[in-house]
Amino acid sequence: MHIILVSNRLATARTITLTGGHLALAVAGLFVLVLGLSSLFSYLTVRHAAEVKLPFLENLLRTVSAEETQRSKQFVQENLNAMAVKLGQMQAQLMRLDSMGERLAGLAGVRVTDVQSPAAPAVPAAAKDGRGGPLVTPSALSAEELGRALDDLSHRVEAKSDALAALESQLLGERIRKSFLPTTLPVDAQWNASGYGWRMDPFTGEVAMHEGVDFQAEVGTPIKAAAAGVVIVVERHPQYGNLVEIDHGNGLTTRYAHSSKVFTQVGAFVKRGQKIAEVGTTGRSTGPHLHFEVRVNGVAHNPNEFLRLAQSGSVQARR
Repeated sequence: MHIILVSNRLATARTITLTGGHLALAVAGLFVLVLGLSSLFSYLTVRHAAEVKLPFLENLLRTVSAEETQRSKQFVQENLNAMAVKLGQMQAQLMRLDSMGERLAGLAGVRVTDVQSPAAPAVPAAAKDGRGGPLVTPSALSAEELGRALDDLSHRVEAKSDALAALESQLLGERIRKSFLPTTLPVDAQWNASGYGWRMDPFTGEVAMHEGVDFQAEVGTPIKAAAAGVVIVVERHPQYGNLVEIDHGNGLTTRYAHSSKVFTQVGAFVKRGQKIAEVGTTGRSTGPHLHFEVRVNGVAHNPNEFLRLAQSGSVQARR
């Protein structure tokens, strides 16, 4: 690049030639100048702020920090209050579960003390239904108080779960026990044809012990198991005729005699109400009927108590 300088003081014009090195040197000088001015400006600004405006900035930062801390505390407290309300609702639900458990235990005929968990103290009888008093609003819960309340609620829930599990176990045990009691009518008919006890024998005319009850019914009428159990006897007996005997556990057995047909076998598990035979007149019999016995440890017992329960249950089912 050529630069021509013309001036009145110069006799002739001068020519200056600028090379790439001159341009690079000029750019570097400009960069150094800008950097120096920037550093000087920053130094003066910081020093001026430190001497004049720093206390103001500190107060401003302190105010902003206090406001932010207050907002954080308020946010946390609002969350704690919401959790406290939820905790109160859960405690109320737990109280309703307590009442429900007591009612279920009463309906099941189980004493509340029988299913009370050791971790949950028994509620006095006078305090079960009567609750009240003036409303006193508590102060806001702290995080520590809320944590303790949640721990207490967790222990109560665990205790109530154990109590309800114990109640369920007792109800299940009672249901199983009842399913093995002969409380289902073996034949849908009356059993007053010949009752349990001493009677005039229809063949000899002499007084003899009748160890069961007789159900008059037509030949082929279904005979059902009075309770669940295991079949232990299926045989042709000279007096009982076609005989089925079922073991219901704990020494309790039932016998079904004089049947025309048998639909089970030894070792079979039969359910309550399952068909096991049909009415007939086999063996020592004057006509078609079912001879039904209940025995405990081999000793005959009066079946009327079980049959009355079965009859009342079937009447309620029809209703």
